[in-house]
Amino acid sequence: MTIRCAVIGVGYLGKFHAQKYAALDSAELVAVIDPNVEAATALADELGCQHYTTHDTILDQVDAVSIVAPTTLHHQIASDCLRRGIHVLLEKPITTTVAEAEELVALAKKHSAVLQVGHLERFNPAIMALGERLSDQVRFIEAHRLAPFKPRATDVSVMLDLMIHDIDIILNLVKSEVTDIRASGASVLSDSVDIANARLEFANGCVANVTASRISQKSERKMRIFQQNHYLTVDFQEKALDVYSRGDEEMFPGVPDIAHDQFSGGESDALLLEIKDFLGAITHGHAPVVTGEDGKRALETAIRISALVPDTQSL
Repeated sequence: MTIRCAVIGVGYLGKFHAQKYAALDSAELVAVIDPNVEAATALADELGCQHYTTHDTILDQVDAVSIVAPTTLHHQIASDCLRRGIHVLLEKPITTTVAEAEELVALAKKHSAVLQVGHLERFNPAIMALGERLSDQVRFIEAHRLAPFKPRATDVSVMLDLMIHDIDIILNLVKSEVTDIRASGASVLSDSVDIANARLEFANGCVANVTASRISQKSERKMRIFQQNHYLTVDFQEKALDVYSRGDEEMFPGVPDIAHDQFSGGESDALLLEIKDFLGAITHGHAPVVTGEDGKRALETAIRISALVPDTQSL
């Protein structure tokens, strides 16, 4: 089965979506769509497909789309596609409001369409390896996601731009209701919050401390997870997982030794894995790794954090 696909929005990330579809035997890249005619034409010429400036021109030509447009356009474009039964891979955040996200989830269900949200870190091999080593006794999580300043994506706060990656992962790992949130942050170089910290408390007793910054002098994407007898650290950039475990021997009297195990994901391609999962969900009828409900839940938590950190709190 070959799935006819299009990519709506061919900026920095959208062009990579298009290249992945074009390279897969299970997909036919029908078109790329972007109001920037020059960008759309250049990519279409490179990949041998059609190009258009508006998404409504391809609704009768495709089975599935990646939507990689600005977040403010997600709801309208995805709604148009889902109402036609077109499967949608929607970049994160899913929408700008929870109500919009709820509507998309309902439309996907009504029209039997796959709605997958592009929380790409779920396909990081270190996170995929982590699942095999987690217990149901996660006690504490600490996450840091730091990046140098880039003008791209500053139309939303750092919570919706960067922190939402870790929010999604943490919610998926803990699988418990968030009972309390505390947060602080500031606008520094943009009109939105550029650096923020949030503390999430869960009904099962787990606590997560999450920091995100897009004004750092370095890039860092790490998460540390503490559970009974284990400490795990995920390096998203290096695609590496380190597991420290309580050993059976003693380093000193009364002090257990620490066993160390390391996993490396090498050169795996998270975006390719994500798109393959999307196409597989369409072909085989199973839920994607990141569902519309997952995207809505992450958005809702990010918005709760954002409400505690107004954009006007500048340094």
